[in-house]
Amino acid sequence: MTNLQKRRIAMLTSGGDAPGLNAVIRAVTKAAIGAYGCTVLGIEDGYEGCITRGYRELTFDDVRGILPRGGTILGASNRCNPFWFANRAGGETEPRDHSTDVQKWLHDLEIDALIVIGGDGSMAVASELHLLGVPIVGVPKTIDNDIRGTQVTFGFDTAVTTVVDALDKLHTTAESHHRVMIVEVMGRTAGWIALYAGLAGGADVILLPEIPFDLDEVRRKIERRAAEGRSFTIVVVAEGAKPIGGTEIYETIGSQPYERRYGGMGQWVLEQLGSRMEQEVRLVVLGHLQRGGSPSSRDRLLGTMFGAAAVRMVANGQTGQMVAMESEAGGPDRPSFVAVPLAVAGAGARLVPLNHPAIAAAQDLHICLGEPGRLKTEPATA
Repeated sequence: MTNLQKRRIAMLTSGGDAPGLNAVIRAVTKAAIGAYGCTVLGIEDGYEGCITRGYRELTFDDVRGILPRGGTILGASNRCNPFWFANRAGGETEPRDHSTDVQKWLHDLEIDALIVIGGDGSMAVASELHLLGVPIVGVPKTIDNDIRGTQVTFGFDTAVTTVVDALDKLHTTAESHHRVMIVEVMGRTAGWIALYAGLAGGADVILLPEIPFDLDEVRRKIERRAAEGRSFTIVVVAEGAKPIGGTEIYETIGSQPYERRYGGMGQWVLEQLGSRMEQEVRLVVLGHLQRGGSPSSRDRLLGTMFGAAAVRMVANGQTGQMVAMESEAGGPDRPSFVAVPLAVAGAGARLVPLNHPAIAAAQDLHICLGEPGRLKTEPATA
């Protein structure tokens, strides 16, 4: 193992916030200082801090008590790509390539390794910086659970729990008022949150980006439930879902594929269903509630293990890689951590495969996924 004594490690949290970020920051800081005697620098506000030169040294005192806290003590930015960014604080009005400046700044700080905690977009940027000579180790962060190369990301479990809690509450009000309740959830182009939360929260309809939906199938499911005496329906809509022949609804906030602000599909489904049926339809958009709050015990554990594993990878000279959790060959209580190239992690979103056991379970339970013609095969007691 490489001797890290007197070496300097920097770390940043990039992209949207996710529960468990502080667990990673705490683990990196404590492992790097306590196990290897390193100096740890926290870069503020993600990649933007590499351009504005915002950073501070982190000590044991800085990370004491942050394990249960949501957000990130380092701040984050999901709109900064060092290869094309306008530094407004520095007086720039037009974006330009800051990558060589970032490389030089990190070199001048005598940084031996940079730990980037972020999603697939952040890993794509990290891969490009690594090619320029910046030694980087990635840590997979996103509530969307859509980073390639890892079976799970921290933040996902807490987001799903938040959605399930909301669905539990909406069941009672939907049943009381005989309503159709639509719940729009995050996830961008991947349906992991919608699928897992919809199953765990007892949804009757789950609309995923991976399965373009037929709105008439959704309407027929609702009408069938009403005819069987179940006067309410819970519909979970992933923000990146789309109807057959239609497109996703999003706002472009940058030139990169990950710089899109999804949202509006729940409203579209509300308007379309409302115009086709007499039953009252309401919409709840959970939005950033899914990002906030104290991380679950699982996300605290994942963040801690990811952070410690990232420091070990630095010690072993495994830069240009992201720490990932692969399928647990030893069972769910024995995760295996591996190194995945940053280029793989940043190559686009990991979507829900159509042969996933959770999709099979939804189909077996006759949950409507919007698939054309499927309701014709359901028994009357579904």
